[in-house]
Amino acid sequence: MIENLKPEELYQASCAKNMDYEGVFWMGVKTTGIFCRPTCTARKPKFINVEFFSTTKDAILKGYRPCKLCKPLENLDSTPQEIVCLLDELSQNPMLVLKDWDLKERGLEPATLRRWFIKHHGMTFHAYKRMYKLNTAFKKIHQGEPILDTALDIVYESLSGFTESFKTIFGLSPKYSSHKKILQLKRIETPLGTMMACADESGICLLEFSDRKALPTELKQISAHFNAEILQGENRHFQLLEKELNSYFSGVLKTFSVPLSPVGTSFQQSVWEVLRNIPYGETWSYARQAILLGDSKKVRAVANANGANKISIIIPCHRVIGSNGKLTGYGGGVWRKQKLLDLECAN
Repeated sequence: MIENLKPEELYQASCAKNMDYEGVFWMGVKTTGIFCRPTCTARKPKFINVEFFSTTKDAILKGYRPCKLCKPLENLDSTPQEIVCLLDELSQNPMLVLKDWDLKERGLEPATLRRWFIKHHGMTFHAYKRMYKLNTAFKKIHQGEPILDTALDIVYESLSGFTESFKTIFGLSPKYSSHKKILQLKRIETPLGTMMACADESGICLLEFSDRKALPTELKQISAHFNAEILQGENRHFQLLEKELNSYFSGVLKTFSVPLSPVGTSFQQSVWEVLRNIPYGETWSYARQAILLGDSKKVRAVANANGANKISIIIPCHRVIGSNGKLTGYGGGVWRKQKLLDLECAN
């Protein structure tokens, strides 16, 4: 992919820590023998002292070692294994009591954990744990359990304290929560980075890379559409989704069967249906999409509808390219679009 890019452009991208080039190239530093991702925060070497690679494998074969600061061998924004284990334990037991001392006993540094949760969830770990406990209460009440019993089950000393905390998180009193729909949200790790999945009882309504800028807006749109509360937790469709994503990235699966529940206008839905008809390993143009929809003049409208797709990979908007054969914009980053097409063409 970098064969068509000038070294000067790659160097400037590294100096600017340009996120658009994440996954496109890695930079080897001749004077230190290490290689970095484009967004590494280390002091930049002179241009004459660097070279560029399309893959981490190429950098390693040339004798370079991975940078300890930017960790180029790890997926960007991936969840560390120790945090994965912690989240799994929390999902099994939402009432889990963990003080800073308990975290240290597990080999987790509280300050590091705090920074990770603020970056990826917008709150500290302890705030996340409290929210997760209240999510459990929301579901219990939604299923018909008495409010007082629920408050006692999640270890609240008083009903008033429980009610106040509940209203702070969800914006409504527990007694009204049973009338509101629940959607589940989960982080899923993939070879191209962390993804966020959201689902209702009908199917998957969102699958996006966690670093997509439009993700918060999309979640708000989904929440408003269903008049629902989006809560961290498990959904019966997530297990199949993760299984099929693993098979897809292994080059085995070519057609997804996990049920979908996409949110969009009738026109957007029609555009997405055309997307789902693009065969694995093929690429179509926006113009071809528009013709299949019955109006060759709607190319721009089709492109906008593709951009509004909230279910990446399964509704394969990455298979649409420009009429000139060049890659066009992609919400997860053009580099991911290239990687997905490379994966499909290789299988």
